[in-house]
Amino acid sequence: MALSPGHPVCPDVAARRKARDSATDVLSEYPRDVNPPGRPRRPTIRDVAAASGVSRGTVSRVLNGGHWVSADALAAVQEAIQRTGYQVNHHARSLATRRSNSVAFLLAEKQHLLFDDPNIAVLLRGAAAALGDRDMSLILMTAGTDADRKRATDFIMAGHVDGVLLISNHSGSPLLDPLLDARIPTVSCGRPIGFEDDLAYVSADDRGGARQMTSHLAESGRRHIATIAGPLDTSGGRERLAGYREAMGEEYDESLVAHGDYSRASGYAGMQELLQRCERIDAVFAANDRMAAGAMAALREAGLRVPTDIAVGGFDDTDLAASLEPSLTTVRLPFEQMSVELVRLLVEVIDGKDGAATILPTTLVQREST
Repeated sequence: MALSPGHPVCPDVAARRKARDSATDVLSEYPRDVNPPGRPRRPTIRDVAAASGVSRGTVSRVLNGGHWVSADALAAVQEAIQRTGYQVNHHARSLATRRSNSVAFLLAEKQHLLFDDPNIAVLLRGAAAALGDRDMSLILMTAGTDADRKRATDFIMAGHVDGVLLISNHSGSPLLDPLLDARIPTVSCGRPIGFEDDLAYVSADDRGGARQMTSHLAESGRRHIATIAGPLDTSGGRERLAGYREAMGEEYDESLVAHGDYSRASGYAGMQELLQRCERIDAVFAANDRMAAGAMAALREAGLRVPTDIAVGGFDDTDLAASLEPSLTTVRLPFEQMSVELVRLLVEVIDGKDGAATILPTTLVQREST
């Protein structure tokens, strides 16, 4: 539920309200379709898709034999190929006919996140189990640096895997274009910003979960609800901020938004920043549990009690949430179900079917922090 327009606001927040109303939408700073610089000028599958009015997945299926494609789409793609001068990558086509029974679990982050982020471990374990049930193997790769990215793409392009589970991709990443141009079956964990029409993906309902958490804080009597948002070049960061914004309604104010990188340290810094802006904050929604833990540490340091003075909500429901003091109210994501769905969708795409987006529901878990 949105907060009603009649609620009192912090004096410094109210002073910014007029400027806020004419400001550019915070999310518009991050366009949905970001193309990496330096793309080659030769026609690509993306050009063919744009010229024919179909997705790149459909173009790929036409190039692989036209299975699961309507007659109209087939004709449109063939005409677009002629018009754009696209040259078929015969090497990629030959690789597509071979099977290795292996799948790449490609983490688009630096290696340390394998150990720092418990969500990745859950996804990795679930995907490995789901692939094992199909007599398939998982190959773990990271692509958080230029060198790692090159090694990963070279390995994948050489035909060592049948497909890719792409984890934690960022908008503007140079990973997706070569994978799609080479027609590598790929499924994204999270909405692939700018590539929604080209890739199958599995995502939790981040927006709905954030909206539910913010509404829960409002319904508990909190009136000055701030947020510490995640990175806006990720789908989770954008969607959770959007859900918070929708729940706040007319009371949304950018001065009550701090930005973090999902780390505990950024939650600590974000909470300090928010306290300096408005002393009357009585609740904060952090876009993941680690940032919520950092926020709680900053509140303790400032002599503020959780939840008596300020309520705190998180997101993910990692093991950390229940172990905090007080225990953290959070939004549970269905990571195990997501990993199973990722594998199911990828196998369908490998088999030439048209994978669709799958959005899974989240659950509010109430504990002591609110």
